[in-house]
Amino acid sequence: MVSERSLEVLRVIVQDYVASREPVGSKSIVERHSFGVSAATIRNDMALLEEEELIAAPHTSSGRVPTDKGYRLFVDHLAEVRPLTPAQRTAIETFLGESVDFDDVLSRTVRLLSQLTSQVALVQYPSVARSRIRHIELVALAPRRLLSVLITDSGAVEQRVIESHVEISDEDVAEIRGAINGA
Repeated sequence: MVSERSLEVLRVIVQDYVASREPVGSKSIVERHSFGVSAATIRNDMALLEEEELIAAPHTSSGRVPTDKGYRLFVDHLAEVRPLTPAQRTAIETFLGESVDFDDVLSRTVRLLSQLTSQVALVQYPSVARSRIRHIELVALAPRRLLSVLITDSGAVEQRVIESHVEISDEDVAEIRGAINGA
């Protein structure tokens, strides 16, 4: 069983390691954080964390780094999530509110996430293959050209220009649209 202080030691090891990418030693913990105990006491806490496989030593005489299990415990129980300030919330709403379509929302979101975290951010688009069609819109561009707009249940929007061999009237477009969306 890990004590509250040991969990606090794990928290600072994760934070310091993420910030520096260097193994964290007991001496640096005592110097940077106010635990009010000696480096030897911190070493004992680190030994307990190592027994629980929450931290590991990459080299014999080096400091310690979090393990996957240590990161998981940190994320699930020790990380402090601070709510957004009203100014941050307004800035985000304004930034995302200027989006013109789904692609723009995703592009802006990944850029914002990267800026806020100073990390690489990735976005995975919803799979169109697994989506269901919610609505299809047809718009006459010219007598023989239509714009088809497909909207899926995941919010993805696909647009294609369709060329026809025959002229299509506005009434035909409305009838085709109704037949497709009514199915």
